[in-house]
Amino acid sequence: MESVYFTEEHEAFRDVVRRFIVTEVAPHADDWEAARAIPREIFKKMGEQGFLGITVPEAYGGSGADLFFGIAFLEELPRSMMGGFCAAVSVQQFMATPHILRHGSEELKQRYVAASARGEKIGALAISEPDIGSDVASLRTSADLDEEQFVVNGAKTFITNGTCGDFYTVAARTGEIAGAAGIGLLVVDADSPGIARRSIDKMGWHASDTAEIVFDNVRVPRSRMIGDPGRGFAMLMEAFQLERLAAAAVAVGSAQVALETALSYMKSREVFGSALASYQALRHRLADLEADLEAAKQLTYHATWLLQQGRPAVREASMAKLVTTELGKRVADECLQFHGGYGYMEEFPAARLYRDARAATITAGTSEIMREIISRKLIDDRGDG
Repeated sequence: MESVYFTEEHEAFRDVVRRFIVTEVAPHADDWEAARAIPREIFKKMGEQGFLGITVPEAYGGSGADLFFGIAFLEELPRSMMGGFCAAVSVQQFMATPHILRHGSEELKQRYVAASARGEKIGALAISEPDIGSDVASLRTSADLDEEQFVVNGAKTFITNGTCGDFYTVAARTGEIAGAAGIGLLVVDADSPGIARRSIDKMGWHASDTAEIVFDNVRVPRSRMIGDPGRGFAMLMEAFQLERLAAAAVAVGSAQVALETALSYMKSREVFGSALASYQALRHRLADLEADLEAAKQLTYHATWLLQQGRPAVREASMAKLVTTELGKRVADECLQFHGGYGYMEEFPAARLYRDARAATITAGTSEIMREIISRKLIDDRGDG
């Protein structure tokens, strides 16, 4: 469908990304899923293609392109047929480094953002803890200043790229102040003494490594603090909108791939002498899903436009994340059903698409958290006027 948001340049870039994903990544999906790992070489290849620094300024190894180039990129990642690959790459570019780029020193930008854009370093964002998820203000991991070093103690969990990562952007309590005002962000090298990490086995997203990380008296140079030590919470809240839009764009792309895969099967599969795609009951369900997906796309694009214009877009980004990921779950379920018994078999992509879609309503803020944010904007922030 023609769009007011994407120019010919955007679509040309989308085509380049699609060709790369289809030829360089998708053929290896089964092997990488079985290995529970993504080869580091693919990050370097993507860096060489300019895919890991799309919105990063040229001074730090990026292209300096607008956010819709990033959305086009994210929508094409699911053609890898690996939800875990989508997660690993989106974290690398849109979650691990934006805080450094916006608020970090020149040294940090050159050391981590530029290296990430080139695919030379793999990054992770370390926020969630074993007993604390979305309640960021209650984080317990500490970073106590000892002369010119921070000493980090605590644990993080559900960290994408946590095992393979070269550095972590870590949210930690940097002083005695309770609540949001005591949270800071610092960059920690993954090979620092005192770090132990363990890979977690998951229902889906098999190619992506997800880790538990323990910090035991890890000493980090003071220069690795991102901005003001007490501004970490504000930085995270600012960056969450981009994180949610990245999740929404991947969900849109994943739903599109699921529908295309199902339709291809339904055209070739015959039942009672006719292709499955010829039966009205199934055709109308496909039509409903396609219409809902188009609506979800437009919501995502509008939220992206607002963010690109410098607007907060908290409400719209939360809506986009909620709507697209919940729809993605429904599309994956319906498309598995369209395959009948074959959809439940591991040799057919519908099974993996179904498993991988389930994680999207949990990561980057659960659907319940998105509803709470939206309801606050709708009810609490509006007042009586």
